Amino acid sequence: MNNIKKLNNIDRSFLISGDLNSLMKQAKKIRDKSYGNKITYSRKVFVPLTNICRNQCGYCTFVKNPNSPSAKVLNPEQVMEIVSKGEKYGCKEVLFSLGEKPELKYLSVLDKLRSFGHSSLVDYLSSMCQIVNKETNLLPHTNIGTLNKKEIDILKPVTASMGMMLETTSNKIIKKGGAHYKCPDKVPSIRIRTIETAGELKVPFTTGILIGIGETWDDRINSILKINDIHKKYGHIQEVIIQNFRAKIGIPMQNSPEPSLDEMLRTIAISRIILEPEISIQAPPNLSNQFLKYLDAGINDWGGISPVTIDHINPEREWPQIDKLNKLMKDKGYKLRERLTIYPKFQKVNKNFMSANMVNKILNIADNHGLAINQISEELL
Repeated sequence: MNNIKKLNNIDRSFLISGDLNSLMKQAKKIRDKSYGNKITYSRKVFVPLTNICRNQCGYCTFVKNPNSPSAKVLNPEQVMEIVSKGEKYGCKEVLFSLGEKPELKYLSVLDKLRSFGHSSLVDYLSSMCQIVNKETNLLPHTNIGTLNKKEIDILKPVTASMGMMLETTSNKIIKKGGAHYKCPDKVPSIRIRTIETAGELKVPFTTGILIGIGETWDDRINSILKINDIHKKYGHIQEVIIQNFRAKIGIPMQNSPEPSLDEMLRTIAISRIILEPEISIQAPPNLSNQFLKYLDAGINDWGGISPVTIDHINPEREWPQIDKLNKLMKDKGYKLRERLTIYPKFQKVNKNFMSANMVNKILNIADNHGLAINQISEELL
């Protein structure tokens, strides 16, 4: 696209190269008008159902080869041990994160699933969500990657929300030498179709972009525009994550440069300016030591933070302690509030974003504003 193309009266060239402070002030003004001084987060427990995947992303350290001693598919007992600990510590979200479609590539994974009584990872995930719903008060959120209509239909009745990072709309990333080479599920059109199908089926959805994987500024803007266009059609995007690539030893991209703080701030500000105000902007607080500056660029949410489990995607980066984060927010004039994995807007029964199975469970742990009841301090545990 031409760098001077207008975007709703916003000059693309200004977004890319204009004064950063001016851009951030504009984004912050939009955030303040829609959200005031309230910054939210979700208290979650992270369940890595399997770290085996058929994709080979150049930046990923989560995925293991099936022959690795670290490769695993958690059994139901292991899952519920993690979930129960999360409930003890006041978590209200179970984040199921897992590799994409490993059973289609590795017979050993399919055999493991069959030993649990299932023929696909989606079926097994659905079963685990059912157990979580039956035995706990926690709400399942699934991040399983690309899904078709049938698969989303299987998961919607047992989940409060779902998610999948778009990452980028750039097709050059899937070519040889790119971060998504040999990644059949990272083809942008396939990921876009998943987000659209979730909208058609009225699934509260989280998506986002990953910056620093070989994309350009125009690519970033195009990705945000695509997400916004989909939301304007279906109205189901809860939040957009702006996530920065972190280099790690042992990955193909270990020597690739990480995005600078200014790149993150500009990308966040651009996203806040482009996206509908009702879409939350989130950036992970554990992936930068200067995460508080994100507030000045327009974020209104910190995403999921766990008091009990590590970030299995970025295991070297600890979550901030919630009480400490709360104090930091107060010092900057913000109020930290715990939300549920399903945002307040989507908790309206007549909107059909909640499946019938989940309505009572969701509303029982939501306050009058749709946020989490019994907001727990670490000091009380």
